[in-house]
Order: sequence, then structure tokens, then C-alpha cells
Amino acid sequence: MQREKAKERIILGIDPGTVVMGYGLVKQTGQKITLLSLGVVKMGHLDDQGLKLQRIFKKTMSLIKEYQPDCVALEAPFYGKNIQVMLKLGRAQGVAMAAALSVDIPIFEYSPRKIKQSVTGNGSASKEQVAAMLKTVLQFKETPEFLDATDGLAVAVCHAFQQNSGVEKKAYSGWEAFAKENQRRLR
Repeated sequence: MQREKAKERIILGIDPGTVVMGYGLVKQTGQKITLLSLGVVKMGHLDDQGLKLQRIFKKTMSLIKEYQPDCVALEAPFYGKNIQVMLKLGRAQGVAMAAALSVDIPIFEYSPRKIKQSVTGNGSASKEQVAAMLKTVLQFKETPEFLDATDGLAVAVCHAFQQNSGVEKKAYSGWEAFAKENQRRLR
């Protein structure tokens, strides 16, 4: 009797931002997760918001083209006091979502607390604690220059950990599904 091949998928995780966007890619084969890539897109030197959003879109598309992920997981916007910062973060997330949805890749959103809880077991973990746990889980030694890279990677790992659980997550298979589910956001 032939053994069934372990299911394999590639997950692109994105921590959206308009100064620095972090990303991480993992390959999941059954229960095993391996690191493919992680990095950041720096945009602090750009003054124009349109150029920042264009950079996010193009980088997301190039990662999709290079790694052909099966899904994209994003950190959901958190609620803060500064409306302008929230608006910019929402736009950054929307542009990354648009890139994935434009090529029919399903997207998933996770709250920052859920990501930290999933990776470290503590929803209040620091960025440094998340990075340290990822280094252990994925067995890499070098510490990225920016913790935004490990934040993006944490989103991908969080999604990988959700595979067999009935945990709450939002998924959209395309623009129509996203628009239908988010009527209030589109007005």
C-alpha cells in the first residue's frame, strides 16, 4: 500500500507597514515547517504615500511570482488612538491584500495578539520574544536587521499552526468574497 504524500503548501506572511513592511515565507509539509525567506521592504525614505503603496504592491507581487504561495496571511490592523497611522496601515494592508486577490490567492487575517499567542504561547509577548521563538522553531541563527521581518514570518507560522484547528480566522477567496463580507469597509 502506497503512503499518501504529505500535503505541502507555501505560506506568505506579511506584516504591513508604510515605513517598513515585513514578510516571511514558509513551506509546510504535514506538520513540518521550513523557512524559505524573510525580509523587509523599507519605505521611510519615500515621502509620497502613493509611491509607498506602489512599492508594497510590487514587492508583494514579486514575492508571489517568485515563491508561488498557496495563501497569504496578514496581520490585521490593530486599533490605536492615532487615526492617521491606522489609516496608513489599513491602506498598506489593503494593497498587499489586493496583490494576492488579483491573482486569486486566498488571504487570511490574524490579530497581533493571536499571532503572538500562536507562536510563543503568550499573546502579550514582545517582538524580541517572537523572534527568539521563531529562531528556535525554524532553526535559523541570524537575527534580521529589523524585527518587522520576523513579524511577517510570525504571521506565516501562525497560519501554518492553524491548519488543523477550528480557530477563528477570516479568509477570502477573491474580490467578490471580500467585498461581500466587508460591505461597511467599501462605502
